[in-house]
Amino acid sequence: MTTEPFDLAEQAASKIAELTGVASHDVALVLGSGWGGAADLIGETTHTLNATDIPGFSAPAVEGHVGTIRSILTPQGKRVLVLGARTHFYEGYGVRSVVHGVRTAAAAGAGILVLTNGCGGLNPQWTPGTPVLISDHINLTAASPLEGATFVDLTDLYSPRIRDIARTVDSSLEEGVYAQFTGPHYETPAEVRYAKTIGANLVGMSTALEAIAARHAGMEVFGMSLVTNLAAGISETPLSHAEVIEAGQAAGERISRLLAEILGKL
Repeated sequence: MTTEPFDLAEQAASKIAELTGVASHDVALVLGSGWGGAADLIGETTHTLNATDIPGFSAPAVEGHVGTIRSILTPQGKRVLVLGARTHFYEGYGVRSVVHGVRTAAAAGAGILVLTNGCGGLNPQWTPGTPVLISDHINLTAASPLEGATFVDLTDLYSPRIRDIARTVDSSLEEGVYAQFTGPHYETPAEVRYAKTIGANLVGMSTALEAIAARHAGMEVFGMSLVTNLAAGISETPLSHAEVIEAGQAAGERISRLLAEILGKL
């Protein structure tokens, strides 16, 4: 695998350390649609950086995402690097850009990566606003962040240990398999039926590629989805991004508290 994307991640991590004065972070958190409020509950934000000031990062293209990188000190004394500037596969920058934040976090010392997203639910009982632990994923992008003869085992990619910790915070949390489509269009009802047939419970446009890159970097991965809508063919109404934003705002405070409690136990 070429060293170029890792060299850029090292440069970005060095810049973050320079601007924050924090030599190393313990946990990295990627905030998806609906999860933005969690950062305010984790601990004290000591530094907020514009993502565009950091090598390799671009401004977010999606409403509901913030273009900042924050360094937060938790009450437990840990450092959390919060990546609000997520690049999606459909933006056309290439897979390297999609996983640059993950590789930067690894270069900054983070041993744990927490991935969150807003997604479509395939289980009618998971109403909008339901948080679901990710137990596994199906990568339907036909792409990988790994290049060349780079073979990485993805067994137990989504940490059973941290999922167990999450259930000590909320024993009612259910888990499911997340399928990443390319987007930016929503899935058709036929594609949703296909995803369900091959074992998915959740569908969205992020997370899987980032999780693969994190495993390659040696990080422990925890993923959580917020069901913002029922997927096409299951929902009785047409899908819209406004619906995703609305569901995220409605559930924001509750899921943010939940995530902050889980992070406090890591």
